[in-house]
Amino acid sequence: MNSKSFSALLAAAALSLHADHWPQFRGPTAQGLSAETKVSLNWSATENLAWKTELPGESWSSPIVWGNHVFVTTATENGESCRVLALNRKSGAVRWNREVFRQEPRRKEGRNSYATPTPATDGQRVYACFGDGSFAALNFAGEIQWVNRDHKFYSQHGLGTAPILHDGLLIMARDGSSDGEDKKVGWQTPWDQSYVVALDPKTGKERWKTKRGPSRIAHGAPAIWRGPGGETQVISEGGDVVQGYDLKTGERRWTSLVAGEGKVPSMVLAGDLAITAGGWGGKETIKAFKLGASGDLKESNLVWEQKKGMPKVPSMLYVKPYLFGITDGGVASCLKADTGELVWQERVGGNFSASPVAAGGRIYFVGDNGDTTVIAAGPEFKVLAKNPLGERVQASPAISQGQFFIRTEHQLFCFGLR
Repeated sequence: MNSKSFSALLAAAALSLHADHWPQFRGPTAQGLSAETKVSLNWSATENLAWKTELPGESWSSPIVWGNHVFVTTATENGESCRVLALNRKSGAVRWNREVFRQEPRRKEGRNSYATPTPATDGQRVYACFGDGSFAALNFAGEIQWVNRDHKFYSQHGLGTAPILHDGLLIMARDGSSDGEDKKVGWQTPWDQSYVVALDPKTGKERWKTKRGPSRIAHGAPAIWRGPGGETQVISEGGDVVQGYDLKTGERRWTSLVAGEGKVPSMVLAGDLAITAGGWGGKETIKAFKLGASGDLKESNLVWEQKKGMPKVPSMLYVKPYLFGITDGGVASCLKADTGELVWQERVGGNFSASPVAAGGRIYFVGDNGDTTVIAAGPEFKVLAKNPLGERVQASPAISQGQFFIRTEHQLFCFGLR
C-alpha cells in the first residue's frame, strides 16, 4: 500500500471513530472534515434552530463537541479572566463556567482575541490555551486538573493557533515574536525562538519541545501524517518554513522553505502532499510539498505552486481529489490537489475569516456576517443554499450528531433537530 492510500485509510478510520464528536479545531482529524451525512442544509436565526445561548466575554475560539457536551473558551474582564464553559448539547444550557487562571492582556491584532485558541478534548478532559500561552485542563465536571504556565507567549499579532490531540499528546505550534525593544524581531525579521511543543494530557508536563530554526510569526494548527514506513509525523508550518517532527520524540525530520510572515491558514494534507497557504507582503501563494524525504530540503520537495485564490486567513479543505478554499474577500476556488490546476473560481461575496468545513458532499463557508454559503464539493460550482444569520462571526464552525454549531460575537447557535 502506498503512502497516499495509507493516509487516506488512516483519515477515514479517524473520521469513523469520532463521527459524532468534533473534539478539536477543524474536527476529528484537524482537517475540517466530517463523516456525517445528515447535516442540515438550510437554516436562519429562526429556521431550523435547535437553540442559541448567550456567551460572556470576547473570544474567537471555535466550539468543540463530545457527546452531549459542548465546550467553548472566553476571556472576560477586558481579557484578564480566562474561562472555559461547558454547555448541554441538547438544550444549550450552561452546565458550568470556570475561571482557570488570569492573564495580563498584551498587544494583539484587532481581528484576534485574548481567547482565540480552540480547546481540545479526548473525552476525559478538556484542554484550553489562552492569549499569554498558558494551558489548563479540566474534567467534564469543570474541576481543574492541571495548569501549565511554562510556555509564555508574545506576538505582535497575539496568539491565534490551536492545540491538537493525537496518540496521548497535546501538541501546539508557537510562532511568536520578541517583546524586547526591537519589536520587528520574529515579526518582520526571522529569529530562532519559534518552536513546537508537546505536553502530556494527563499531567500537563512537557514531553518534548523542538525549535524551528529561523522563522517568523504564524498561526496555523499542525496536522498529523503517518508515512508508509509507519512513522507518524507532526506537520507544522511557521512563518518561513514547513516542517515534519517525529511524533514520539519531537525530532525534526525535515524542513522546507515557504516564506510568508503572518501565515494564518492551518495545514492541509492531501495524501502524501502537505499544502500550505497564506502570507503577506508579496509572498501570497499556495504550495504543495511532497512528504517522505528528510533533511534540509529547501524547495526540492515542492510539487506545485498556485497564486490564484489564496486565502490569507481561512484554512483550505481537501475533499478528494479536489482542494477547496475561499479568500478573505469572498472568492471561492476549486483546485486539483495533485497538480494545483485551477478547476473553477467564483465570487461568493462578503468577507471571510472562519475556516470552511465539509460534510455529506458539501462545503460550508461561514462569512464574517454569519451568513453560510453551501456549495457542492465537486468540479462544478453549484450553490446549494445561502443561510442568513446576520451576526458577526470569525470562529470556525463545528459539526456533531447532524447538528451545525456557529459561534457569533455574543452567542452560540446550534442548527438542526434537537
